[in-house]
Amino acid sequence: MHQPRVPAVLSIAGSDSGGGAGIQADLKAFARCGVHGMTAITAITAQSTVGVEAVHAIPPELIVAQVRAVADDIGVDAVKIGMLGTADTVCAVRDALEYVGGAPIVIDPVMVAESGAVLLDDAARQAMVDELLPLAAVITPNLPEARVLAGDGAGGAEQLARALHALGPAAVVVTGGHRDEATDLFFDGEELHAIPGERHADGAAHGSGCTHSSALAAHLALGYSPLEAAMAARRIAGDAVRDGLRGIGAGAGPVDVFDLTTAARRRGLGAQNPSPAGRRVT
Repeated sequence: MHQPRVPAVLSIAGSDSGGGAGIQADLKAFARCGVHGMTAITAITAQSTVGVEAVHAIPPELIVAQVRAVADDIGVDAVKIGMLGTADTVCAVRDALEYVGGAPIVIDPVMVAESGAVLLDDAARQAMVDELLPLAAVITPNLPEARVLAGDGAGGAEQLARALHALGPAAVVVTGGHRDEATDLFFDGEELHAIPGERHADGAAHGSGCTHSSALAAHLALGYSPLEAAMAARRIAGDAVRDGLRGIGAGAGPVDVFDLTTAARRRGLGAQNPSPAGRRVT
């Protein structure tokens, strides 16, 4: 029997050793959406829920090689781009995208980690605007990121969406996590669409932007329109914040796309307090 092909989605992003954001969050979101996840790592971070202790950029030629390897063998149905860090990395990603054909590209312009660490320098920010935004099917900045990219420190979401669209992407989603109302705003050059959702103040949000952009890319690979994909991504990311693992680490807890706490309760583990993995209990 012929097995249907599962769409394959590539994340080009940094690694979060704490597992909450970056490549690790992307792969979990891809699995949640039912697509095969692939990676091209742009940087390795020594990172926890508390902060980023160190960042090591991957050589540009190795970034290109990672993308070429999976594109030549598996094929790429959509791309999500996250942490880039430096202008050299941006240029390497631009070159690597030549191997993905016409796959739709989603850019999450990661600038600052949840802990406050800066993850994109000034030269890289300008290179992203010049080299990558015109290639994007959708970009997904939060409000502070949108203001930096648009060069407008005080603009509202609608004004920013229009300004960012003028930089070249086919569609813009200004996400609602940093706005008074938890509503994403989608603009494709013709119509503005509000995508409402609940705000989960008691949730855990580390990795929410990564999860949102990855879910959006996955749904593009599944054949959804950009607006439909943005609506699905808003729902998945919102649920992941709601179900976030507040008890993981001492800082901002990671989002949870699989609702692991409920799954643990169903297995009868909810009332127990297991020891950390790898630590012997006597």
